Amino acid sequence: MSDQAGEIVELFSSIQGEGPLVGIRQVFLRFYGCNLSCAYCDTENTVPPVYCLMERTPGRRDFVREENPVSIHQVLGLLGEWQKGWPGIHHSISITGGEPLMWHELLLEWLPPLRELFPIYLETNGVLHTALSKVIPHVDYISMDIKLPSTCSGQTLWGHHRDFLRIAAQKNIFVKIVVDNGTDQREIIEASEIITEIDRNIPLILQPVTLKTGNVGITPLRMLELQETASNYLAEVRVIPQTHRFIGHL
Repeated sequence: MSDQAGEIVELFSSIQGEGPLVGIRQVFLRFYGCNLSCAYCDTENTVPPVYCLMERTPGRRDFVREENPVSIHQVLGLLGEWQKGWPGIHHSISITGGEPLMWHELLLEWLPPLRELFPIYLETNGVLHTALSKVIPHVDYISMDIKLPSTCSGQTLWGHHRDFLRIAAQKNIFVKIVVDNGTDQREIIEASEIITEIDRNIPLILQPVTLKTGNVGITPLRMLELQETASNYLAEVRVIPQTHRFIGHL
């Protein structure tokens, strides 16, 4: 097994708070770094972490600090203990960030042994399609964002998202779009058309942005209007907020 190590922010057990698998228990392995800068981002990615916070007991928040970079042996050792002590509580392992595909070379080595323990659930901003093409044989579920220009510093990423989705559609995938009162209906149409080009049955999750106050940043009427727009193109459009933000940090 490779000794290649990675910059890990945290490893913990919690409830998935977003998307169609909301409510399931997962292991979360959070990688440092992101290639985008989104207005609503709630994850610190500007300073490389000196330490990785590793939860010793699943869900108990008894974190210990391990110096970065972290090896796959450290991760597998801890998860092996969890499997023995708490068998069957985890549905899958969420590979998240930041943007974990920035670490695709490392993931090529890490995902196979991790997948022997849990199915792999990749959370991604849906841009790095070349990186995805390399690791996709080792992935089971994909939570793919489509980043709208209005919420991603004006960046236009439609072509990248289209290329990414063509590859990701091989797997069990859903697309997530964070929306607020400033979301333009034309952005939802563009995103819906991209999904329809690949498969109109791919679920689309419209996620109301969560403000620092804990409230959502979109009116109920505007939320329904955006859902109606997307439903003209797609078979399944759901509105699911960040549930973990409402019931407390898990």
